[in-house]
Amino acid sequence: MKNNKIAIILTIVLLAIAVLLIWNNRYLTTLRGDSADFMVWDTASITKVYLADRMDNETLLERHADGWSLNKDYKAHPQKIDQLLYTLYRVRVKMPVSRASHDNIISQMASRSYKVEVYQMVPRINLFNKIKLFYHEKRTKVFYVGDATQDSSGTFMLREGADQAYIVYIPGFRGYISTRFTALPDDWRDHTVFHESLNDIQSVTLEFGGHPELDFRVENIGKHQFKLTRLADQKEMPFDTLKVINLLSSFSDLRFEALLNTVMTQHRMDSIKNSPYLHKLTLINKEGETTEMKTFTKRVQLRLGIPEEEHDFDPDRLYGLVNDGRDLVLIQHYIFDKVLKDVTYYEAGNPIQYQIEHYQVLE
Repeated sequence: MKNNKIAIILTIVLLAIAVLLIWNNRYLTTLRGDSADFMVWDTASITKVYLADRMDNETLLERHADGWSLNKDYKAHPQKIDQLLYTLYRVRVKMPVSRASHDNIISQMASRSYKVEVYQMVPRINLFNKIKLFYHEKRTKVFYVGDATQDSSGTFMLREGADQAYIVYIPGFRGYISTRFTALPDDWRDHTVFHESLNDIQSVTLEFGGHPELDFRVENIGKHQFKLTRLADQKEMPFDTLKVINLLSSFSDLRFEALLNTVMTQHRMDSIKNSPYLHKLTLINKEGETTEMKTFTKRVQLRLGIPEEEHDFDPDRLYGLVNDGRDLVLIQHYIFDKVLKDVTYYEAGNPIQYQIEHYQVLE
């Protein structure tokens, strides 16, 4: 008899919990309304976002303790990630797509749209949005992002499995947001080349193609203690301490301007990579990790009808080869010249003016 009472009580408790869960889910759905179809209330719980388009481009963004990764191979651009999370949080439904244009919009999205999948850590039990237990990763949103409206004030979106498409927008922002969901991996790449603090650098080596007398290595041999070696004769040189400190400090945040892998023919890229380099810059940190960059001359076509080798030198940019030679990028003199000065610049009491190849560096 006692066991029957316990069984009845347990059954009642379980039924009550089930009713509460069903009611709570309906309550939250009603409370949030249409705006919750696409938006993510808690972006901090997002673990990954998958993006795909009709051209077979795919991007997988995953959150880690030290940032976001891109397709498991690269670091994702922090600002782009922040913009994506902001968009997911702020996006709102403006209105349903009208009946007159609905079928046409759906047809357009079938041939030209981005698929978005959002994964979050969510509780299996959520009572009144207060008591949350047993977290697990779950795909919480799947929707398609289409083109902008005719007046560019909104963007078409459709939830997977839904019959109704909507026009969405971000309050206070006039424009379309479809480009924020691009599936091209290159659009999400972090542009960082060097990101090391002075205290984490073990050594920096700079070599000049065709000018070995200018090559040098700076080593961090202790707290505020450095060694400058001219590589041509392995001679340890007296140096300007402030200039060496400025050099090592400059590696805290050096970024390329643009990635060229998909905008340049393979033949052209191979031609650049196989040409003599201007600089070879190698940084080794105290963990033994090596980061290397080579730079190459960039020419600009200012006059038509002349061979490429006679084009003018670009005064503002160089080509760079980074990420173990996998990526050809565009870098700016303005950003990188501060770490591309030769050994004579750092010699103690030796202000100079010199010229290498096609560009001039002044002290």
